[in-house]
Formats: sequence, structure tokens, C-alpha cells
Amino acid sequence: MGLWQRTKTAIIILGALFVIIQFAPPWVFFLALQLTIIGGLLEFYSLANRRKFYPKKLLGCLFALIIGATFYFDSFPFLLGFTVMTLITFVYYVLDTSTLEKLALFPGSFSLTLSGVVYVSLTMNFLYWIRRDFGVLWLYLLFTVISLGDTGAFLLGKTFGRRKMTPIASPNKTWEGALGGLLWAAAGGWLARTVLLPRFPLLEVVVLSVVVHAAAQVADPLESLFKRAAGVKDSSNLVPGHGGILDRIDSFTLAAPVFYYLMKLLIMK
Repeated sequence: MGLWQRTKTAIIILGALFVIIQFAPPWVFFLALQLTIIGGLLEFYSLANRRKFYPKKLLGCLFALIIGATFYFDSFPFLLGFTVMTLITFVYYVLDTSTLEKLALFPGSFSLTLSGVVYVSLTMNFLYWIRRDFGVLWLYLLFTVISLGDTGAFLLGKTFGRRKMTPIASPNKTWEGALGGLLWAAAGGWLARTVLLPRFPLLEVVVLSVVVHAAAQVADPLESLFKRAAGVKDSSNLVPGHGGILDRIDSFTLAAPVFYYLMKLLIMK
């Protein structure tokens, strides 16, 4: 895949993201987020299929939407949604596991169906709460921190990287690159704060940026572990030149909830 194709795809994605984040009403943003989550979840299940675990895709997608609904409707609390999800799971597997062949597949299918929902849907839905509770400018700050931090980690890791950080998950990631990512994330936070949020304390934004990108640096190799276990380079080929949806959102699976709760702490202080 050529550089021009990768660049063209990135421009299209960034343009669509800007329009949805900046101008779309909350329900449109929420629906776009759910489509992204479902796409990433299906890729996760496809990785599991390669190792013959066979999670229930339709059931998982239903659960992802239930989790999403708990974020959207204040009258539908998470514990209620999780209870409904658990009840459906128990009943489904008790009725469906009716042969010895299905019994052998049951533990892996049960575990990965639920863990995929937690991994993708529970974490990514915090992006909706960030936009709802803090506004679009904070989403831009989050995206800036993640993108510049990843760029810094790549550039400094490629130039100065010597010590492997996660040799099994991501052999090319180094501690030097990780440090570079944190420095560039801090710079990204400073830039976004200067341009978008000048009234917010600079030190708090920089600390927030560093911690959030540290979380992203944990989430990224975690997704790589799933891919390496499945024996593939990308989660899919859906995004030309960029792999799959899961490859694009992996950093946010931990960065988004960490960002949200750090913001809650800063506002409550």
C-alpha cells in the first residue's frame, strides 16, 4: 500500500471525524460511535475464530449495544444493563450447549464473547461521555495527545530505540520510543491547550496528557498480543493502508476511560 493511499485514507477519516465531532447532534455522534464499536468488536471476534474459540458474534454485538445504551440513557444504569447482559448469556449458553462438541467450545466462546464487549464497547463508549460532559474541545485534545504521542514514539524509537519494551507483543517498541511518545504527548497537550483551552491550567493539561498517553502505550501492545496470538499483522484490511478498525482505535480502549476519570478528578478538586 503506497504512501499516497495511506495519506488519502487518513485525510478522509480525519475529515469525517471532524464533521461528526464538531457538528453532529449527540445521537448522530453516538450512532457513529456504536458502528465503530461493532466493527472493532467483529474484528476482535474474527481474531478469536482463527484460534478456534468461536465467540457468538450476534450475541456480542447485542451486548455491545446494551452497554452503549447505558452510556446514552441516564435512566438505564450500567449495572442494570450488565445484569440483563449476564442473564441473557447464562440462559443462551445453557440452552445452546446441547452437544459434546459445543461443550468443548463453551469455555472459550463464553469468555471471549463477554471479554470482547468489555474490551471494545465498555471502554470506547467513554468517548461519548467525554463529548457530552466536557465538550468537543476536550475530544480534540485527546486525539491530539494520542496522535502526536504515537508519532513521537515512532520517530524517537526508530532513531534512538535500543531497549525492547514488549518484545512479544510489539518487537519494534522500545523504552526510548515510549519516552519520546510521552514527551510528544506533553507537547500535544500544550499545543491543544494553547489553541483551544487557554484558560485551563497548563500544568494540569500536561500531566493529563502524559498519563493518558501512558495508558495508550499499554493498550496498543495489548491489541498486538491478540493479533500475534491469531497470527496476523492487522485486525482486518477494512481501512486501506491502515489495517482494521481495531488497529485504529486500540489506543483509545484504555486512554478514553482514563482521560474521562482524570477530567472528573480535575473538575471536582
